[in-house]
Amino acid sequence: MVDLGWGVDLAESMAAHAARGLRAGRVAVQHRGAYTLWSLEEASEIEAVAKRALERTELGFPAIGDWVAYAPAAGSSDRARIEAVLPRRTKLSRKVPGAKAEEQVVAANVDTVFVMMGLDADFNLRRLERFLVVVWQSGAEPVIVLNKIDLSPDPEASLAEASKVAPGATVIAVGSKARIGLDRLAGWLRPGRTVALLGSSGVGKSTLVNALAGEELQATGEVRESDQRGQHTTSFRRLLRLPSGALLVDNPGVREVQLWTVAIGDEEAFSDVEALAAQCRFSDCRHENEPECAVRAAVEHGTLKEKRLSSWRTLQEELRRVASRRKEHDRLEESRKWRKRSEER
Repeated sequence: MVDLGWGVDLAESMAAHAARGLRAGRVAVQHRGAYTLWSLEEASEIEAVAKRALERTELGFPAIGDWVAYAPAAGSSDRARIEAVLPRRTKLSRKVPGAKAEEQVVAANVDTVFVMMGLDADFNLRRLERFLVVVWQSGAEPVIVLNKIDLSPDPEASLAEASKVAPGATVIAVGSKARIGLDRLAGWLRPGRTVALLGSSGVGKSTLVNALAGEELQATGEVRESDQRGQHTTSFRRLLRLPSGALLVDNPGVREVQLWTVAIGDEEAFSDVEALAAQCRFSDCRHENEPECAVRAAVEHGTLKEKRLSSWRTLQEELRRVASRRKEHDRLEESRKWRKRSEER
C-alpha cells in the first residue's frame, strides 16, 4: 500500500466519521468546484465534490494535501461527496490578492517546503524573507533551494547571502535542468513525507518536478530575455507521487505572497533581529533613536544590514495591517450573523 502520510492522529480524528460509514481520502487535485481524492481504503482515485455546508465551517473547503471524510456515491465506485475536512497538521496559506481579508490555503499537511529561487535575475533576498515568514507560519520546515547553479558566476556568494537571511533553514544550490546536486534533496523526499514547492514563475519548479519524478510530468517554459520573468507552466495545484515514495505538491508560480496569519513565523524568519531586540534597554524599543538599542548598534557595527532591518519593519507593519483587517472582517461577519438571526425570528 502506498504511504500517503496517514498517521495515528488522523485515525483518531477519523473515528467518528468512520462510525457513520464515511471513508478517508487525501486531496490530490483541486479543480474548480471538484476534487480528485486518493482513497486510503481502496488505494484508488475518486472524483469528488464538497458539500456546500463546508464553506461555513472553521476549515472551509478542502485544499491540496487535506485529509477528508467522504461518502461514496450510490452505485458508483469512483464518485463521492466530501462531508468533512480532518484537522490539519500544517497549513501553507496567504491572504488573497486585493483588499478583502480572506485566506487562501495553498497546501495542507505539508512536512517541508522547498522555497525555490533562481540564481539569475530571480534572486531576491527581500522576497526570500517574505516566503520564509509564510513557511514558518505554516508549521512546515523550510528548505531554501537555489536553482540554476550552472548559470551563476558565483554560487557560493549567493549561498552565503541566502544563509544570512534564513537563520534556522537549510540552504542548498542545485541545477535541476542540468541534474546537478539533486541528491542533496533526498533527505526530505522520504516515503510518506509531503513536500511543497514555492517560488516565482520561471524559477524552475516544473523542471525540478520532472527531474525528481524521472519523467516529463510538467511542461516547461523559457524565461523571457527582456525581464527574466518566467511564464506559468503549472496552472493548477496537484499532489504527485515520486519514485522515492515522497509526495510532492506542485504549485503555480507566484508574483507576490501577501501575509495572512499573525501567529508565530516572523520570529523564526527574523530570529537574528528578534535576538538583538531582546537585548535593547526598552522592551518597546522601535530601534530608531532610543538609547542602548542593540539593534541599531548592530547596524552601526555592520553585523546587521540596514536592508535586513528595513525588511523586518515592513513585514511587521504588514502583519499589523492584516491583524486589523481580520479583526474588522470578523466584526462584520458577527454583525451579519446577528442580523440574519433577527430577521429569521
